[in-house]
Amino acid sequence: MAVTYKDAGVNIDAGNKAVELMKASVRRTFRPEVLTDLGSFAGLFALDKNKYNEPVLLAGTDGVGTKLKIAILCDKHDTIGIDAVAMCVNDILVQGAEPLFFLDYIAVGSLDPAKVATIVGGVAEGCLQSGCALIGGETAEMPGLYAQDEYDIAGFAVGIAEKSKLLTGNDIVAGDLVFGLPSSGIHSNGFSLVRKIFFDHVKYNVDKYIEELAMPLGEALLTPTRIYVKQVLPVINAGLVKGMAHITGGGLLENIPRVLPEGVSVIINKDAWQVPPVFQLMQKLGDVPDAEMNRVFNMGIGLAMIVAQANADALLQVLPEAILIGKTVVGNREVQVF
Repeated sequence: MAVTYKDAGVNIDAGNKAVELMKASVRRTFRPEVLTDLGSFAGLFALDKNKYNEPVLLAGTDGVGTKLKIAILCDKHDTIGIDAVAMCVNDILVQGAEPLFFLDYIAVGSLDPAKVATIVGGVAEGCLQSGCALIGGETAEMPGLYAQDEYDIAGFAVGIAEKSKLLTGNDIVAGDLVFGLPSSGIHSNGFSLVRKIFFDHVKYNVDKYIEELAMPLGEALLTPTRIYVKQVLPVINAGLVKGMAHITGGGLLENIPRVLPEGVSVIINKDAWQVPPVFQLMQKLGDVPDAEMNRVFNMGIGLAMIVAQANADALLQVLPEAILIGKTVVGNREVQVF
């Protein structure tokens, strides 16, 4: 008897169906510079060279880690794509780039066209929030490598900046101010510890209603990563910031030093903002030390900006939700939280 690809666990027809289902959401993200439709061998994007004197392309790639386990447990797949976009576009944003386009990669154990279209719908929503075009991607069905209901997602973003306006942090000096923008929650880092505390240590399930969070646990944990692009680009274009850090794995302690020059450290005032309830609850349930919480999670600050004192008022005019959380001091590229 003949053996087919479908017998081996790969359904070509399901893949084609998934592409058809996702086309409408993908096309909603297209910018005028997009030259190809979904289904080409490569996505084409035409740069407007007249907008820049020395254009520099910036690229970033990331995934969403074990937050995927929560989406699978909840059987809720419409926001995980937002996380994938956010992790990439926020990274290139903090170096001064406007995101231009995005590509996704989704690997599944068994291809469910409706589920894949829902995941990609989330990717498209993330692209709309950040103003970039979803110009291509790949869906790979890999039976034997992933279980039937398991999948993984990664993303790749490309942005552009004027070379002279790149945010390198080289001109940061002691006496500058550190502002933070609130996170939407845990974002997409530290979920191995999140799952250890909630599911292994205290034996909660995703459907458990949590009074402190005013919603079921799974819903709270799946809150999408905030995308900062549209709020922060005007600040960058106005030349109001010297350096920025996307607060991902490593928290404030390990991400802010990535933009500090030699001879400069940062002091953070932990009382400058209200730590969201989800972090307070995790710390209490897991008896997690302050140092560990600050090193793993964003603790309510998803993006940090270092600003000259002379530009502080102008920054707050453009971005009134910015919170003064600290200052730069003489030091050795360290962050201390008091």
